[in-house]
Amino acid sequence: MDRDKQAQEPRRSSKESTKPVRNSALSSPWITAAIAACVAAFAFRFSDWSKTQNSDRTYCYEGVATLSDTKPAARCFTVSPSGEFTAVLQQPPASSTGVTYEILPGYVIPGLWDGHGHLLQYGEFLHSVDLFGSESADEVRARVVQYLDAHPGVGAPGEWLRGVGWDQMVLGGMPTAEWLEQDERLKGLHIMLDRVDVHCVWVSQAVLDLLGPDVPDVPGGEIVRDPGMGVFCDNAMDLITAKWPRPDAAKKKRFIRSAMAELHKVGLVGMHDAGATPEDLQLFRDMSQDSSDWTLRVHAMLECKERNTFCPDEASAVRHQDDFLSIRSVKLFGDGALGSWGSAMLDPYTDRPDTTGSLLVNASTLTSLAASWSAAGWQVCIHAIGDLAARLALDSLEAALVDCHPAREPAECSQRRRFRIEHAQILHPADRARMHALGVLPSVQPTHATSDMAYAELRLGRERLTTEAYRLKSLLPLRPVLGSDFPVEPPDPFQGMYAAVTRRSPKTGLGPGGDAKVGFLMDEALTLDEALHGFTGGVAYGGFMEGRAGVIQEGALADWVVLDRPLGEYGVEDLRSMRVRETWVGGRRVYAREDCR
Repeated sequence: MDRDKQAQEPRRSSKESTKPVRNSALSSPWITAAIAACVAAFAFRFSDWSKTQNSDRTYCYEGVATLSDTKPAARCFTVSPSGEFTAVLQQPPASSTGVTYEILPGYVIPGLWDGHGHLLQYGEFLHSVDLFGSESADEVRARVVQYLDAHPGVGAPGEWLRGVGWDQMVLGGMPTAEWLEQDERLKGLHIMLDRVDVHCVWVSQAVLDLLGPDVPDVPGGEIVRDPGMGVFCDNAMDLITAKWPRPDAAKKKRFIRSAMAELHKVGLVGMHDAGATPEDLQLFRDMSQDSSDWTLRVHAMLECKERNTFCPDEASAVRHQDDFLSIRSVKLFGDGALGSWGSAMLDPYTDRPDTTGSLLVNASTLTSLAASWSAAGWQVCIHAIGDLAARLALDSLEAALVDCHPAREPAECSQRRRFRIEHAQILHPADRARMHALGVLPSVQPTHATSDMAYAELRLGRERLTTEAYRLKSLLPLRPVLGSDFPVEPPDPFQGMYAAVTRRSPKTGLGPGGDAKVGFLMDEALTLDEALHGFTGGVAYGGFMEGRAGVIQEGALADWVVLDRPLGEYGVEDLRSMRVRETWVGGRRVYAREDCR
């Protein structure tokens, strides 16, 4: 990313208040033409800047899909110096207007958003051991050793070796600290490895030694003791993170810059950060004032320093609103994750009838918290994966909506508050009906369904799976907010669209049991247009930005993505490996593919 060129282009307007992906197309003539077009486009964009930096600029492309009801298709648009669309044109300006423009290569869609991700954690993941896809304990150890060789000194008491992506379903059981000790090079090191869903950590003996000989059980969490110590899940993770030497501000800034650069590569112009501490939100605020540091729009959810509490002083200190950073939402946690049997269920797990999972907060506390945060004017977003957690979340949100305006229907207040259930993976039919009646927004990650399909029936049983789990199409009237939950899943929104449309894995192209034709619970599949809306207009509505984000129209933020061809002309399988040409935020190019620089 060329920051010198970026610095020349328009900055934000601040309103602060407190395929085929070219597989068969890779022929030499095509590449020559494409490179020539990109060079011409580059020359146009950055030539004679002194004449245009204080005036609107007009961009024309081979086609523009605006996702606007009033003008769905266009060829050109005009961008103000403050980074907003000021005009959308169905044809290039007439020569008599004197407007300077050139037909630029590619086809435009509005900038894409991820409705549920973790910015800082994703950046940290980019600087840690990638364990996703590891198929054995030997492979995990090999990857950790390889990372250690490339990063001498990690694993020390002041700099733990971090990683993410292991899955006990593949490893053959919950791992232990002793598993890591089997490699002599890992003995004595401080190692903390997050499970694939980041709801459990696997630690080394050196970390266990910090806890002392007697480690008590933790309400709302699980310490796996059989076949041995080493894994801590949900609230029990706090025992480990309390000992972990957290990265300083300089490291966090590096993580954030890395994350933003990677997100732009897949066409993302913004995201909803699903839980950041007051300390990290203050860092966000500081960084967002510098355009070289902050190139992504972020709607952030506050997570109190002590999870599942009401922290009004911390909240008022970080509350913020401008076009690049919005802090007006709070994140609460109802339960854990399905893969580690942590999702709170109404009935026991089919493959572990001794447990119904873990509630991370009791019902009365959750209701009190939702009411307090709503009364303080905050959007309440509750993590709920299991059907019991979802029911209690709805109970608490319904009570808050009634308190919002006792003389009106709760759904009327819902349009203002826009309460959300994050994940909403397993919903009893009666509670789905309540969601529709209340207008509570579902925040859904399509790739969670395709990642879980290998074991979902084992956990839930056939009946519960087919009547409650992984709904999407049936939630469409509620304007679902679509995302990925990165770094748990890759942040690529086109892979999310693929999962939503085909209900097959973007990694393999396969459905349940390795079927290449049949997807997972296909009655819940979306059309491509519906999936695209979930990553644009759906996220915009869930973040109070409808009309401003996820659309190309006058007055909207000038964010767009350039593709090689119209999105609808790609084969559905091409979505798995889609590579965008360019990503623009606020009228500034923040990413260009290597053949278009």
